[in-house]
Amino acid sequence: MKYIVRAVKFFIWFCVVFCLMLAIMAVMDIVDPDPDLMFRDGVKSMWQIAILFVAVSLIYPLSGFMKKEAIIPGEYNEIRDRIIECMSSRGYILETEDGENMTFRLRSKAARAFKMFEDRITLTREPGGFVVEGLRKIVVRIVRALEYAIRENGQDDYSK
Repeated sequence: MKYIVRAVKFFIWFCVVFCLMLAIMAVMDIVDPDPDLMFRDGVKSMWQIAILFVAVSLIYPLSGFMKKEAIIPGEYNEIRDRIIECMSSRGYILETEDGENMTFRLRSKAARAFKMFEDRITLTREPGGFVVEGLRKIVVRIVRALEYAIRENGQDDYSK
């Protein structure tokens, strides 16, 4: 279900951005506002573009989201506050906490809107650390930041 919702969100996002670009070009007299003159095949081109947007919207959620393991040694009670502090420094606030699993959301509503409200980062406790899930670009950054923050605070178990 989450995949379908994400695909629909991306389709709507692509359509909105496309329409805004066309509107700006029409207002600036770069293109004629008539679809029959704007596109080579007229209205038929709009259906082709819509099919392209559907295809990209169906593929992007598969490649745009990921799970990655963060090696964060220590007891949950010892590292919890440092994780929350690290996430807070990146603009995230704790949304939910279920046992040793945490979910974070962006603090800024504007930043959340630009990410189409797909800003949730989930940390699921695993032996040896956490599995971090969310947008690929953000997950990679968060994992590095968390591992670095814990290592900087005297929790470096890699040298042993």
